[in-house]
Amino acid sequence: MSTILKGNILDIINRTIKKGYIQIDNGIIKDIVYTDEVDDNTFIMPGFIDAHVHIESSMLPPSEFARAVVKFGTVAVVSDPHEIANVLGVEGVEYMITNARRVPLKFFFGVPSCVPATNFETSGAKITSEDIEILFKKYNLKYLSEMMNYPGVIYEDPDVIDKIDIARKLNKKIDGHSPGFIGDNLQKYASFGISTDHECFTYSEALEKIKYGIKVLIREGSAAKNFDVLSKLIAEHNNMCMLCSDDLHPDDLIKGHINLLVKKALKMGFDLFDVLSVACLRPMEHYGLNVGLLRIGDPADMIIVDDLQNFNILRTYIDGKLIFENGVTYISPFISEKLNIFEAERITLEDIQIEARSSQINVIKALDGELITEKIICDAKIVNNCVVPNIEDDVLKLVVYNRYKKAKPAIAFINNFKLKKGAIASTVAHDSHNIIAVGADDISLINAINAIIDSKGGLCVATSAESILLPLPIAGLMSAMDYPSTANLYNKLTEKAKELGTDLQAPFMTLSFMALLVIPKLKLSDKGLFDGEKFEFIDLFV
Repeated sequence: MSTILKGNILDIINRTIKKGYIQIDNGIIKDIVYTDEVDDNTFIMPGFIDAHVHIESSMLPPSEFARAVVKFGTVAVVSDPHEIANVLGVEGVEYMITNARRVPLKFFFGVPSCVPATNFETSGAKITSEDIEILFKKYNLKYLSEMMNYPGVIYEDPDVIDKIDIARKLNKKIDGHSPGFIGDNLQKYASFGISTDHECFTYSEALEKIKYGIKVLIREGSAAKNFDVLSKLIAEHNNMCMLCSDDLHPDDLIKGHINLLVKKALKMGFDLFDVLSVACLRPMEHYGLNVGLLRIGDPADMIIVDDLQNFNILRTYIDGKLIFENGVTYISPFISEKLNIFEAERITLEDIQIEARSSQINVIKALDGELITEKIICDAKIVNNCVVPNIEDDVLKLVVYNRYKKAKPAIAFINNFKLKKGAIASTVAHDSHNIIAVGADDISLINAINAIIDSKGGLCVATSAESILLPLPIAGLMSAMDYPSTANLYNKLTEKAKELGTDLQAPFMTLSFMALLVIPKLKLSDKGLFDGEKFEFIDLFV
């Protein structure tokens, strides 16, 4: 079957725009003819690639994620299935690969390197070095996903080094994860073949990583937003950067994807071809992806836009097939299998009460739009010899509850959530995805946690009188609904959370990272309060 597309053709390799037409045969570009006789004023260009994303954070399985993003010109994603792997192990990785094959969007999955992410938390599964080698060979996966156990690399933990050696032996790329790393530690980290990093918070940090040969992924997700700080890399180090979303919750995903970063960069005055290079070319080059760039012999992966100012996506093609056109996505919904592990039992008020052992406590300070936290010391509010939430000083109770086996909840306190009443809870809790909840009172906390336990996964907003739930039956991470329904219910929960007092941009996303131990400074796992700088547990009480 042959297709002819006409318009202004963008050649991002040679940095030209010329009128002409493209002939597509059997999904491959057979010919490109440049001629001024073409009177179509639209623009044809390569489709966008997300250079690092956790599909699970969209709360959609790959098949539904694809339906959401093709309308924004995304044709491929470099995806780390780390989240579902922490719940279901190899079975979870294979689920993502199998589900993704049902749709035309090009998913390039990596092999999760850190399952569990640390030994300081309980996950649902473990992926060994042997598992990693099997996954590489069985599915020909492109890269070892983000090596977030950076202390294990620096101190040469045998298990960590074994996983890196397997990737290097098989000539696979190794993704990094080293927030705030500079100096000698960074140099040593890079020496093990770490090729990327998406955790840069400052421009100087990005420059140092580039100095050691690490490519910087400029991230703009739902919680972590680093584009404004790092955007200068597009012009100054174009061959050493790419664009990524990392974690996008459904309310943001329904608004746009990599296309929003492209438009933002162009409005900031960056050169068109520099922007398209980091959005299309650099990920393809770095990972060796089978994604077309509008060259003869390439897969016909492309988008057509109205102009180079508004950048409205008119059509998306993948392997020559029209996937999206004029607001309509030509990918049918797919009913996904509902894999899960959920053994947690309902809890009582007594389970989350904590006896006062001092008048001061170590408190996590959440930062809006950041994965990192601060560690502060606050006066404990003590009632009947128990430490309770202090709404007046915004010191709320934080609970992490093991969902994989019977255990006692871990309790800490957190500042800057600003709930005046009620609680929110979730099973999207990086990296191990236990139940995490924050609340202004114990009854609301219990209601939110137990609602999630009853549904075996989800997001919840609760008060002492009611609860609203978004069920996530696929691994406790992903919805079985279509993406508009998931986004709408997620929006409803976010609005309810804000009605309870929080002013965080993305309260559920911020909450999900309060159990992410590999990002400093202070976090909570199901085993206790954790100092991410010293990489050790600390006492709640000072």
